[in-house]
Amino acid sequence: MKKNLSILFLITVVTLSSFSPLGEHSYKVRTIVIDAGHGGKDSGCHGTTGVEAKVTLAVALELGRIIKENMPATKVYYTRMSDNFVELHDRAGIANRNHADLFISIHCNSGPSDVKGTETYVMGLHSSEDNLDVAKRENEVVLKESDYKKNYDGFDPKSPQAHILFSLYQNAYIENSIRVASKIEKQFSVRLGRTSRGVKQAGFLVLWKTAMPSVLIELGYLTNASEEKYLTNKTNQVYLASGIYRAIKEYKAEIEN
Repeated sequence: MKKNLSILFLITVVTLSSFSPLGEHSYKVRTIVIDAGHGGKDSGCHGTTGVEAKVTLAVALELGRIIKENMPATKVYYTRMSDNFVELHDRAGIANRNHADLFISIHCNSGPSDVKGTETYVMGLHSSEDNLDVAKRENEVVLKESDYKKNYDGFDPKSPQAHILFSLYQNAYIENSIRVASKIEKQFSVRLGRTSRGVKQAGFLVLWKTAMPSVLIELGYLTNASEEKYLTNKTNQVYLASGIYRAIKEYKAEIEN
């Protein structure tokens, strides 16, 4: 039975990759869903004083404000607007129900104290052990959900094999997801002078079932003292949101023209 399901899954992936649902003449960025990672009983990673859930919410709300102000014709939805817990599959559900054209999930990273830099991920195969570690850390939030095995088809967040299998999803949107991610990292590096660790691929549950181009942004490492200071500063949070906005604006103009 498992073998048959695996074969069916691979056939589905190949079928999805054989066409693009984002036709050049029909695809418009009319609706954007912004996801502030973690929240409520899931505070995410921590620095000395910085908390991921608080930083991501501040940047997400600021990003939405900037988009609404400068792109009034574009609808903006949030997965959360306060310090509350939202299950990962519900975050994708919000994007799908609102027929989003772009899904932006905002996070902060953790690691050794000397590691720093931004990263933007798209759904895909892990190209390194580091990518897998980031995905596993972000995905382990499902253990806080009461019915996660049912909601994620028996997914085990501690199994590397499970991450590799479902990382093939979103294949139909990979090209545009990478396009958005590249523009975001360029803004961080060139406009904000941040250390960019580049665009990467890994299997994130929050991106798994989104039916549109989707990216997961790691704003920096709260476990690095200098980056924690940067990320918890309100002015810098506005800069980060502005950088993401400029990337979205450039992507929207490029894809629609």
